[in-house]
Amino acid sequence: MALRALIVDDESDARDNLRLMLEEECPEVQIVGQAGSAPEAREKIQALQPNALFLDIKMPGEDGFSLLASIAELDLPVVFTTAYDEFALRAFKQNALDYLEKPIEVEALQRAVKKLHRLTDELGSTQPTGIAALMKDPSSPLSSRVAVPGRDGLVLLKHEDILYLEANDSYTTIHLIDGKRSVSSKHIRVFETNLDPKSFFRVHKSYIINLGHLKGFNRAEGNMAVLDTGALIPVSRRRLPDFLGLINTF
Repeated sequence: MALRALIVDDESDARDNLRLMLEEECPEVQIVGQAGSAPEAREKIQALQPNALFLDIKMPGEDGFSLLASIAELDLPVVFTTAYDEFALRAFKQNALDYLEKPIEVEALQRAVKKLHRLTDELGSTQPTGIAALMKDPSSPLSSRVAVPGRDGLVLLKHEDILYLEANDSYTTIHLIDGKRSVSSKHIRVFETNLDPKSFFRVHKSYIINLGHLKGFNRAEGNMAVLDTGALIPVSRRRLPDFLGLINTF
């Protein structure tokens, strides 16, 4: 499978240097674009559909780890380009992940590209890797957490701390049992796909509730799910039969 790569780095010189190295030393790699920040990268990932990322870690605002977690559902193979501490990277380095220390050496770049080729050719980019794999692996502590980009990095929310999720256009607000809220750039459909259906249920196009905090159901208020905090969450007509069938099995 041909490699279509996006370069993400807040330094324009670093982006250009890597692009030139890839064009000269790894011409089989198609550079579909560049991004100077995590938000810009998300936009270009959606628009350009790369199947690999060259990603810097230390960027102003949202760093590379946070970006990677926010797009975990895409399972994009990632090569980090950074001078970051190797020990810290080991937690994130799985079969599909590699990293290039700056200044980047040609041989190291070629090895990383071969690794990306091997992944896309043999697995077709269909197997979860890196953070995505850890968060989907039931044996991993991360499987019971939701990754949300925070002001200073990445916030991992425990499932039991989540009261409900609310869609706001393409973003999702996560309401916590303690009254706090976190906002994710992921669409609510992503959470519906990745969260455990035994614990979370989408009652409405705009809401997913944590069944562990479901207190009751109120028809008089207009088909509302009642949560432990007293919050009333609408249950749509289309989802009502499945919802009632579910709670009748409790």
